[in-house]
Amino acid sequence: MGHEHEIEKSAECPHCAVPAKKWYRERLNQIFIVTFVVLASGLFFPAMRPVLDAWIDYFSLIWWALLLGFLLGGAIDYFVPEHLVERHLKAKKKRTILKAVILGFLMSACSHGILAIAMELYKKGASTASTVAFLLASPWANLPITVLLFGFFGPKAFLIILSAIIIAVITGIIFQFLEHSGRVEGAKKKPVKETRLQKKGKKETPVLGILRGSWNLTKMVLWWILIGMLLASLARAFIPTEAFHQFLGPTLLGLFLTLAFATIIEVCSEGSAPLSFEIFRQTGALGNSFVFLMAGVVTDYTEIGLVWSNIGKRAAVWLVIVSVPQVLLLGWLFNLLL
Repeated sequence: MGHEHEIEKSAECPHCAVPAKKWYRERLNQIFIVTFVVLASGLFFPAMRPVLDAWIDYFSLIWWALLLGFLLGGAIDYFVPEHLVERHLKAKKKRTILKAVILGFLMSACSHGILAIAMELYKKGASTASTVAFLLASPWANLPITVLLFGFFGPKAFLIILSAIIIAVITGIIFQFLEHSGRVEGAKKKPVKETRLQKKGKKETPVLGILRGSWNLTKMVLWWILIGMLLASLARAFIPTEAFHQFLGPTLLGLFLTLAFATIIEVCSEGSAPLSFEIFRQTGALGNSFVFLMAGVVTDYTEIGLVWSNIGKRAAVWLVIVSVPQVLLLGWLFNLLL
């Protein structure tokens, strides 16, 4: 929250000096140091080498999505006026949720790349309900993942994609009610922005403007992603593969265990898709594969943490309360009927 306050304060008064935090008090620097120490230990201690290897594998999967997400978020910050976001993603109408879901479907970024974009839309004035619907629709209903899932699951992928869209719409509509009744935090109150004339007076080029917005998002988002990648690497290194497959069968207990495991080891939609197919190949439980995929959105600590710190703790809690039962119900139905 401290980072956001600094960003907002400088936006209200671009010529005012904002006291800079000491480098070691910045969350991003603190998490970066911890990550570096843990990964560097893999060079000296054989027991920690699998953690380093897992982290490198994860990074190779998602670096482009993170970069794309931050750059797109910076572009939104520079080019997209607040009134445009408010007009399409703030209105308390059902079609607002549909617009958010469609926008999420058109985005070509994985779950972590999409976080930066979603937070930027929220900062620009999107409602909490629209932001949540956008987040739920993007990772598993976007175009590249649609192609990837059809490659793995064939026609059954249609059920996964359709179910993800349905959950996004239902959750968004419920959040509209919660937001309207004051049970979750509402749209962000925007600070006074510089006018275009002031920006021209500063002669900020589009490239510099995009990079500035991207860096602000990086400071807000990246430290959560580093935590997620580190925990996922530790889980991959120390949880036996045999145990992973043994307990993820097509039972109610298997669904809950799948939800728990996915919460720990999910890193990126592109990386989770092959793992979900491996569950389906070994157990024949499409419902477990669906829960594994969706858990990376509805219970992922990176996403929940960002919603908590940028929108509010009530929104983060309600996101879990509203979406998890839908995911488990559909997973159970898939196992029962397919």
